[in-house]
Amino acid sequence: MLVKEIGEQGLLSIVQRFCPSEMVGDDAAILSIPGDKSLVITTDMLVDHVHFSDRTTSAFDVGWRCAAVNLSDLAAMGAFPFGITVALGITENQTVDWVEQLYQGLTTCLNQYQTPILGGDICRSSVNCISITAFGTVKPDFAIKRSVARPGDVIVVTGYHGDSRAGLELLLHPEVGSALTPNQRLSLIQAHQRPQPRLDVLPKLQNLFASQPCIAIAGMDSSDGLADAIIQICRASQVGAQVQRNQIPLSEALQTCVNPQQAVNWALYGGEDFQLVLSLPKLLGEMLVQHLGNTAAIIGEITSSTNVLLIDTESSTVEELSLSRGFQHFLS
Repeated sequence: MLVKEIGEQGLLSIVQRFCPSEMVGDDAAILSIPGDKSLVITTDMLVDHVHFSDRTTSAFDVGWRCAAVNLSDLAAMGAFPFGITVALGITENQTVDWVEQLYQGLTTCLNQYQTPILGGDICRSSVNCISITAFGTVKPDFAIKRSVARPGDVIVVTGYHGDSRAGLELLLHPEVGSALTPNQRLSLIQAHQRPQPRLDVLPKLQNLFASQPCIAIAGMDSSDGLADAIIQICRASQVGAQVQRNQIPLSEALQTCVNPQQAVNWALYGGEDFQLVLSLPKLLGEMLVQHLGNTAAIIGEITSSTNVLLIDTESSTVEELSLSRGFQHFLS
């Protein structure tokens, strides 16, 4: 059997057998340590020609994205960062300037959140790759997990989806989006090249839940797509969901760039938007959306069924969301 025959999810189901079951399945692992907080650890790797290329991403932006990816995983657990380590595999013919620009991008993103680089490793490689391990802390009662969604919860997204995929399309095909203004074009490209991890959401969540410490928050980030996030939460929680198509927040720039069907498709399956997707009681969900502003929205609710459905009230159609329509490693 070849890896490409079972795909990313099949491979994950095999390697997860070698890990303690209580520590895998979320965006990061949570470890108990002395004191009133838990240690949160996550690792992510970005590889040339898989996650980035010179055609679409400068060395500075590669560094930024590497930092943002890992900080987003911490945010998805409710954790605040305190440091990262960097393992860099680099070809011997790569320029020194490229490496310096990479680290400048890393630190520029990290400095927004007072997060230092604590060390790491460098080695020769046949392809450029950057693996980051990020460390954060969270109070145990505030940890966000995929497995605690409950029927009746609402599904909240913290911002626009589809912009990163549109930005990639503009980088690959500059002739696309002729109706866009220069500012709209820039906003879509920056959504792809310099995503912002939603660590800013955590203080607002903490304030909302301060008076209700027993309320569980389910969630993850949407790095692999909005549909993927909702399906993963539902699978981990053994529930289903109904997502309202016309409630998915789409930016004006995205809607100017492509037709409505393509905009929704990219929002669901484009990936790399790095928003948070949360399941929480209705009243608190409404309060959170109000605090976050126009780009956040309630897009559906958790159900007792195991079906994850996209409902279009305008056309009276229902379809099932699928993991296979998003990006999957090893599957062509």
